[in-house]
Amino acid sequence: MSPREPLPAVQDIVKKVFRVVEHQHGLWRSTLSDCSPLLTSLSNLAEQLQATQNVRLEETPLRAFPDLKDRLRRKLLAAGDALLDQLGEKLTSLLQVRDTVSSHVEQVFELYEQKADELSLDVVLQPSAASPSLAEMLAWLQDIDRHYRNAYLERKYLLSQIQWGNLPNIQTLPQAWDRISENDQDLVQDFFLGLKVKFTDL
Repeated sequence: MSPREPLPAVQDIVKKVFRVVEHQHGLWRSTLSDCSPLLTSLSNLAEQLQATQNVRLEETPLRAFPDLKDRLRRKLLAAGDALLDQLGEKLTSLLQVRDTVSSHVEQVFELYEQKADELSLDVVLQPSAASPSLAEMLAWLQDIDRHYRNAYLERKYLLSQIQWGNLPNIQTLPQAWDRISENDQDLVQDFFLGLKVKFTDL
């Protein structure tokens, strides 16, 4: 069997997976965009809770309502828990993107392993006029898969640290979330910019 015969089969599934990743990346970015206002609202609630702890209602006309501070705190905590539930749903959406990408990348490598004995090293490393080399595309997919895994875990860890007993930490959540985004921004998009140049038919 010619060493070049298995190559189109592997290249075809690689291109299909890149299309899947591009779609999933759109969902990822949309979900992250949805998270920003939720985090801002959560931060604002933490500021309000901090204010209710510091205010001395007994020194104001509101002293006629001795349970007002507790009622206000319960209301703010309920609103905060609702926001946390929404953020949990967004985190689940990010997990679905990560799992979808990982599943498709795994399929690519399973097929490659099946065909590896039929592919010479020269064929794997050789780019064409229309596309990068198979080795380069496989490396990109590995990097993208790793990116989603790490980015998801960072955000999951950040949200897992939320405790109502640590209001200053909650107030800084939007900034901490943005720092994660700054660290990984455009990594996947950069791959697709390169692909659009190299893949004439992607």
